Amino acid sequence: MLEATDVWKVYETRGVETVALQGVNLVIDEGEFTALAGPSGSGKTTLLNLFGALDVPTRGTIHLEGQELSTLSSAQLAHLRLQKLGFIFQAYNLIPVLSARENVEFVMELQGVPAAERQERAMAMLAEVGLGDMADKRPMEMSGGQQQRVAVARAIVSRPRVVLADEPTANLDSKTAEKLLDLMQEMNQRHHVTFLFSTHDPMVIEKSRRTVRLRDGQVVDDELRAA
Repeated sequence: MLEATDVWKVYETRGVETVALQGVNLVIDEGEFTALAGPSGSGKTTLLNLFGALDVPTRGTIHLEGQELSTLSSAQLAHLRLQKLGFIFQAYNLIPVLSARENVEFVMELQGVPAAERQERAMAMLAEVGLGDMADKRPMEMSGGQQQRVAVARAIVSRPRVVLADEPTANLDSKTAEKLLDLMQEMNQRHHVTFLFSTHDPMVIEKSRRTVRLRDGQVVDDELRAA
């Protein structure tokens, strides 16, 4: 599903170079529920952004379903993100003037899904995440946990091949975080969506079936738990 081959990422600020990733090799197979774990500055968010075609490596290649991302134009990358990837951000990134249902519908609207189908799928997904009665609420009228569940619904309802989640539990209390992770596990099993997290949350690591640990931009451990 995803593959990084000898991936380096170097940032330059005012002539000073910072090496974020150093020769990373990693394969993520279809249907995985995997955590990229490590302390701040380990390179996990950088790697997630590369897999999400939100950034490009300084050296090395990133493949999604066998397609090398560096060979695609900006328009092709935008289409790929729209059709194949779902994103869950630490800051939720909901559109404040839209209701929960409209936020969930947004990506489908960009995909050209007809209005009636969009609304039906959005309402069904909101019910699945336990927010069927809050479809008309705007983000400011919801708690952090509720907003994150809307973000999960938005990421999955467009039927992506992969969901990339950057520190999805960082702003949540432990009880809400556990419910959210259980929900994503259920989505992974029911909809066969591949999940890849960047995290330093022990709960996310515990619930993941595979944990890839990074330190100083390198993979230092890769643990697969028995089913």
